[in-house]
Amino acid sequence: MELWDRAYLDLEGAAHITFDGDRLGSFQFGAVAGWIDFRFGTRDGKMAVEFSWEGRNDADPTCGRGWATVDDDRIIGRLFFHNGDDSAFIALRESRARGTTGFRTPGA
Repeated sequence: MELWDRAYLDLEGAAHITFDGDRLGSFQFGAVAGWIDFRFGTRDGKMAVEFSWEGRNDADPTCGRGWATVDDDRIIGRLFFHNGDDSAFIALRESRARGTTGFRTPGA
């Protein structure tokens, strides 16, 4: 992620984003955890995922949106906090088991 360093990303466990088969998912980085509602589509001619999310930043409730393009075994996208920061991210595919696709940030 462009706004936070590796030490922060893995503060409360390995940073990740997961998309489940039921169009729901989750992510975790630093002190931020979110629950995702997503849809697949296209963006600039590439397969993409767009999502809204709600969760927590430390103990405070927060929400936002995001998107990512799918490029083989990685996704490249941007995560937005409602009325706050936004950051580009890259995540690498971890597993394709049981209808779940998880991605980890490089180096995690």
